[in-house]
Amino acid sequence: MARKPPPGIERPKRFRPKFHWELIVCGLSGHELVGLDAAELRPEDGLVAREGSNGLRWYRCLRCDSWLPLETPASPARQVPPDRGQIELPLRGKALRDKIILRLIAIDRAIHFVVLAALAVVILLFAKNAAHLREPVYKALADLENGLGGPARKHGVINEIRHLFSLQRGTLTKIGLVVALYAAIEGLEAVGLWLQKRWAEYLTFIATTALIPLEVYEIVTKGSPLKVLTLIINVAVVAYLLWAKRLFGIRGGARAEHEERMRDLGWDALERATPDAQIRPPLAPH
Repeated sequence: MARKPPPGIERPKRFRPKFHWELIVCGLSGHELVGLDAAELRPEDGLVAREGSNGLRWYRCLRCDSWLPLETPASPARQVPPDRGQIELPLRGKALRDKIILRLIAIDRAIHFVVLAALAVVILLFAKNAAHLREPVYKALADLENGLGGPARKHGVINEIRHLFSLQRGTLTKIGLVVALYAAIEGLEAVGLWLQKRWAEYLTFIATTALIPLEVYEIVTKGSPLKVLTLIINVAVVAYLLWAKRLFGIRGGARAEHEERMRDLGWDALERATPDAQIRPPLAPH
């Protein structure tokens, strides 16, 4: 199998810029190095660390494949680096990309959850106290309109508030419960996507796709830059989940998606990205 080049050295394609997620994460959280506290290196450690010259060693980042020259430890804490079975390899390639993107979507859904949950509480409180609040609210809205120089526009905020208080208590309660239900779905999506659960990808795809026609209608009738941006984000989320995550069996489905992830993980992936001959661990003694 052809070796995959380390991230950051491929010649960029003109119209298809490539994010090197490994370099981004290492830039934010630092490199993943092994053997910094070892007194000596063994031949089988050459995949992660190698002796240099002038008291230096070369250490390989297990995430982004960068080789860093550092001084040999003056007071080593261990004789040799840990064996492969003791090393927890960081995510690379597609697995790392998916984790980052899914967590970004999860943060977006968490924000939706907070906003919708607060809105549901407000609507239900309105419903409970609408009869007592209606008259003073109408008077305050009328005073506000007079202060602004006349009746509000047909689609203004004041008219929206007046329409909200004109609804029956039962209708307001139903609206509040629907908003609360959608907030719960958004919260469930946020938790599932953060944990990278397959069911959350399906739930997010279905819930987001169902809202796109409504968002298009809102843009056509009462368009705004924020609504356009929201539509673009949701379409991007749907496209990513459908194509990159291979939902509903597309492009081989979950099995193909799992195999693609596994190609970027494990010691085999590190060996394929090693510039010289593959370095294997020693055989276990008989």
